[in-house]
Amino acid sequence: MPHAPQHADVATAELDSALRGGPFHVALRAAIAARGLPLQRVQHHLSRHGVKVGVTSLSYWQQGARRPQRPESLRAVRALEEILELPEESLIRLLAESGESPSGLRSAARSYRSLVEASGVLDQLLAELDCPPDGGLHSLGHHERLRIGARRELAERESHHIVRAHRDGIDRFVAVHHGDRGATPERMRVHALENCRIGRVRWHRETGVLAAELLFDTRLRAGDTFLFRYGVEDGTAGPSREYVRGFDCPGGQYALQVRFDAAALPVRCHRFAQHSAAAPRNGCHDLALSGRHRSVHLVEPRVRAGFLGIGWDWE
Repeated sequence: MPHAPQHADVATAELDSALRGGPFHVALRAAIAARGLPLQRVQHHLSRHGVKVGVTSLSYWQQGARRPQRPESLRAVRALEEILELPEESLIRLLAESGESPSGLRSAARSYRSLVEASGVLDQLLAELDCPPDGGLHSLGHHERLRIGARRELAERESHHIVRAHRDGIDRFVAVHHGDRGATPERMRVHALENCRIGRVRWHRETGVLAAELLFDTRLRAGDTFLFRYGVEDGTAGPSREYVRGFDCPGGQYALQVRFDAAALPVRCHRFAQHSAAAPRNGCHDLALSGRHRSVHLVEPRVRAGFLGIGWDWE
């Protein structure tokens, strides 16, 4: 047994080095080895944290063959930091850094971290509103309009949805708004603009997430289509620099328009896409700001799972 302490020291040194320099899969593999846990035990600990991940997925993650991408997988990474007795954010940081875009755009780390933080919060808010993960509606079209105010803030957002029910009895939709850094969701206002009314509203101050129940006053049958429109008054945070919309599954058309106040015009705008929160941004190209209406837009005829957005620079 005299060699055990030396072996432990080597494993700890390898782990410390991997946590500092990455990449993610090397650090995960080193952490599992340092704790001496077989993957079946890691899976068992994850299940006790309420997270379901297969042994095969864990093996792929530590080999670098796959990366955690889905919200459930991102929650698993957070739980792994606790299970493997790692510093908070250590694996999350490496996962974000390895997904940074090589094109010189802003690092995805901040938005990635906020998405991870918000994912668990959103689950909690949806549970409070008795909303299942699958709301029973398929998107045929979604048009969003943002107004950026004179202080460069996200002043308001309006959403127009065209949906089709894929099961009977659907009578509501839960709208989610994620404010910019420093937003105070309790000061936001949600407005039912067409074919809906406001039900319960919940928020989480630390992440700036607000969830509002929109009631249809009718029960849709499977196959029925429905149109509704709502708006969110925000204006509670500092300067806004981008807007990102996530899609859990393929859907219909998506259009996003961003309009700027005449007193606060950006120097450049661009659109981008991401396959996942940890993936590099792609499909980036500049958008020309229209003169009279001071706006830019994107249109995606048929969305795929992932993220779409528009970013802008103030100077």
